[in-house]
Amino acid sequence: MTLWGGRFSQKLDDLAWALNASLPVDQRMAIQDVEGSIAWAAAIHKAGILTDEEHASISLGLDTVRKEFASGEFIFQPADEDIHTAVERRLSELIGPAAGKLHTGRSRNDQVATDFRLWMLNAIPEIQAAFENLQAALVEQAEAGLPHPSPLPSERGLPSPSGRGAGGEGEPIIMPGYTHLQRAQPILLGHWWLSHYWALKRDVDRLQDLTKRVSVLPLGSGALAGAPFALDREALAKSLGFDEVSQNSLDAVSDRDFAAEYLFVCSMAAVHLSKLAEQVVLYTSAEFGFFELSDAFSTGSSLMPQKKNPDVFELTRGKAGTMIGLLTGLMSTLKGLPSTYDKDLQEDKAPVFAATDTLLAILPVMAAALRTITVKPERMRNAIDSTMMATDLADYLVEKGVPFREAHALAGKVVRAAGEGKVRMEELPLEAYQAISPVFEADVYQVFDPLESINKRNTVGGTSLQSVKNQIRKIKGE
Repeated sequence: MTLWGGRFSQKLDDLAWALNASLPVDQRMAIQDVEGSIAWAAAIHKAGILTDEEHASISLGLDTVRKEFASGEFIFQPADEDIHTAVERRLSELIGPAAGKLHTGRSRNDQVATDFRLWMLNAIPEIQAAFENLQAALVEQAEAGLPHPSPLPSERGLPSPSGRGAGGEGEPIIMPGYTHLQRAQPILLGHWWLSHYWALKRDVDRLQDLTKRVSVLPLGSGALAGAPFALDREALAKSLGFDEVSQNSLDAVSDRDFAAEYLFVCSMAAVHLSKLAEQVVLYTSAEFGFFELSDAFSTGSSLMPQKKNPDVFELTRGKAGTMIGLLTGLMSTLKGLPSTYDKDLQEDKAPVFAATDTLLAILPVMAAALRTITVKPERMRNAIDSTMMATDLADYLVEKGVPFREAHALAGKVVRAAGEGKVRMEELPLEAYQAISPVFEADVYQVFDPLESINKRNTVGGTSLQSVKNQIRKIKGE
């Protein structure tokens, strides 16, 4: 059984059939295809195409088909070219010739576009929930690095606070901030965790914004010119949960902007996850030693017994490239299509499904791995040296009336003098400072307290303790 064979005198070549058939991919939209068909049956019944008896029979049969898909009892046949064929074939087996009326006024062109949009509307909330779980893990780690009235929960894998920058009851956990992968300025560890939260929030916001462009009903557009019957497409859209109906049938059956945009959102998210993964890979290395991964989220070497590898994060980093390739592939497919529906569009669903599966595999593992990571506060604190407060030194001069450009140069001379003398900046004698500029006074040494440097950055979005607490309050809607 095919849906199109009447004008042909020969059956399709077996190899051509295998190339043409899309069932291995589009069977994933089985439930959506049945739901769309149930709504379509109601619409053409209302338009007078189906009798009450035919409508009841078709609806009952489709409900049986839906239950078979839901239970895994549906049996596909070799002649099922696509999910649409499979559903109609099974409906015919259940109710007989009345099934042949279901496709009246409908084309697989508007049918598959509807199925695809319905599928995506179901997928977006699932992906959003997975992102929000990872975001929650980042916030939990950010909070764990702030001062607490009691010791940090042991289940987070964080060591008990000890000494400066250890977090917990005393001071917050501090770390070097980097630009160009060079130590730049001290920051709060919580600020670093939250930097990844906000990137992921943009991804979630993009998904939410995309929903309104997905929620446009193409059904009723026919193959390209619209349906010849008096259909209430607004009611049809409402019955399927769409927000609006397409306004041009030519555009409706060709539009795959939503699929490309979905892949962009997934690719952008994968880039953000890759950035997080890359930093975790670096920070768990012996050279940094800021974090240690739980054994449950690490692997070993088949040759070197001592190895503890961050494969979960490396795979996350690697899959970002694959995700970008999926987007590029679909965009290349779409760029030169000449008409409304072309068979090229059969290539639209596989990359979307692959991107979805990839994210749903990565996100929960990343969240669990981050929740069990061990933070090494002292290692991070010891990586901070006074040269990272060189900007604070320039700011100190600015507060004494020196123009910033001159202050920048004077602070640079102090850095050079300390390097040449093989001492830390706070170890230079006051005479050395005053030889560079008489503006320096005895209070200059106060600028080399990293926590003081951090807490000066108290503007909205800054790294100060108060600013980080404000970020968390904003995130929680407090």
